[in-house]
Amino acid sequence: MPKAILVDTSRCTACRGCQVGCKEWKSLPANNTKQWGSHQNPPDLNAYNFKLVRFSEHLIDGDVRWYFFPDQCRHCDYPPCMATAELEGSIIQDESTGAVIFTEKTKGEDFEAIREACPYNIPRKDEKTGQIVKCDMCIDRIQAGMQPMCVKSCAMGAMQFGDRASILKKAEQRLAEVKKEFPKAQLLDSSSVNVVFLVMDDPALYHEFAIASAPEPKTRHQWLARLVQPFNAVKVKNI
Repeated sequence: MPKAILVDTSRCTACRGCQVGCKEWKSLPANNTKQWGSHQNPPDLNAYNFKLVRFSEHLIDGDVRWYFFPDQCRHCDYPPCMATAELEGSIIQDESTGAVIFTEKTKGEDFEAIREACPYNIPRKDEKTGQIVKCDMCIDRIQAGMQPMCVKSCAMGAMQFGDRASILKKAEQRLAEVKKEFPKAQLLDSSSVNVVFLVMDDPALYHEFAIASAPEPKTRHQWLARLVQPFNAVKVKNI
């Protein structure tokens, strides 16, 4: 049965436990970074950070408001990256979980094409290995009966993991609660992804690519292209 993750930003305190937990579990090296005027660190996703808590600051009605967004791959039901891939087996989707996996064969793919196909601007290239990388939903942990590391690391309970149907039901229930205080609250692209975000306000206040309909013509075009492009990669029952 497909799995899903609910990311409830109304409970996120930007502690970055998920970001650190992901990095530690994947044994990803440290980044050379610097102070660039934001608490968001590193500045963006990269080959060594598959999870990034984004900090967005806005002046609204005379008050400064923070919007936290633990960004990661959404593991789309019909991944545009997978549809764009030229090499068989370079990008695969595990049927038992819905996890979208980038394999070593992505070294032979056109990185810019893969990245532009993603409506959430997620894929990154490891310049040392040539491989295109991103979150894999901790497929190894799931197969061992554990939660993804980001979910396990979240002390505030902002992230939940389970069977997709159950998570979507919980998401709708939580949305109804949050809407009582934040009428603009919504679930982002819940019908087409397996990592569902609950936000309290306009998605654009959180991140440019918070939703698939982000105002980037090329990204939108690539997202819609999945409706007509044949899938060149494969779905696999077990990884």
